[in-house]
Amino acid sequence: MAAQRAGWPTWFRAVWVHAYTYSKVWKGSVTTTFLFPLLYLAAMGVGLGTLVDRHAHHVGGVAYVDFLAPGLLAGTIFQVAVNESTYPVMARIKWMRTYWAMLATPLDIDDVLIGHLGWSALRGGMVSGAFLLVMEGFGVIHSWWALAVLPLAMAASVAFAAPTTAYAATTTSENGFALLYRFGVMPLFLFSATFFPLGQLPVWLRAVAQCTPLLHAVNLLRDCTLGIFPATQALVDVVYLAVFAAVGIAFARRAFRKRMVL
Repeated sequence: MAAQRAGWPTWFRAVWVHAYTYSKVWKGSVTTTFLFPLLYLAAMGVGLGTLVDRHAHHVGGVAYVDFLAPGLLAGTIFQVAVNESTYPVMARIKWMRTYWAMLATPLDIDDVLIGHLGWSALRGGMVSGAFLLVMEGFGVIHSWWALAVLPLAMAASVAFAAPTTAYAATTTSENGFALLYRFGVMPLFLFSATFFPLGQLPVWLRAVAQCTPLLHAVNLLRDCTLGIFPATQALVDVVYLAVFAAVGIAFARRAFRKRMVL
C-alpha cells in the first residue's frame, strides 16, 4: 500500500485508513454534498433573498445571496467536522475498536489522533470545494481570494473537530451527542452571522457569539468570497481559530491518552 511505504509519517497511515474507508462509501455523500448548498442557495439565497433585498436594500452592503452563501459554507464545514468527531470517534473506541487495532501497529496514540484530525481537515476541504463550485454557479464568488477558502476551511475543520473529539473520547454514552447538537451545534449555526448580520443580535448575545469559533470562520470565508479583508478583524479571526484548535488538540490528546492507555 502506498501509505505503508518507507518515508511516510506514521500519522499519515491513520489518515489513509480513514480515506480508504471513505472511498467505499463516498457515493452516499455526493448527493447531499452538492444538493445541500444548491437547495439552500436557491430557496434562501435567491428566493428569500429577493424579498430581503427588496425591503432591506441589501444586507451588509451586498446582495443577500452573496452574504448568505459563505455563511452556509462555514456552517456546513462546522457540521461535517462535528459529525466526523462524535459517533465515528466513539465507534472507533468503544464499538468497532478501530483505534485499538491501529495501536496494535507501529502507530501510537498521537498518530491516531493526528490521523483523525487530518482526515477531518481533508473532509472540510472536499466539502468546501464542492460548495465553492455551487457558489460559482450562482455567481456569488467575487474575488480570487476565494481560493484561500480551501486551506482556511481545512484549518477551521481542525478547530471544530479537535474539541468535539476530546468530548467524544471522554464520554461513554452517545446520549450526550443529542444535547451537543441541540444546545451547541444548532444555536451556533443560527446565531453566528450565518443568516443575518451580527449587529442585529442583542449586545449580550453579540458578546457570546464573538467567543464562538463558527463566527470567526464565517467572517474569514465571507471576506474571502467577497474580496473584502479588514486586516485587524481577519488577524483576530485567524488567531482565535488557531488558539481554539491548539487548545482543542491538547484536550483531545489528553482524553485519548487517558481513554486508550494500553
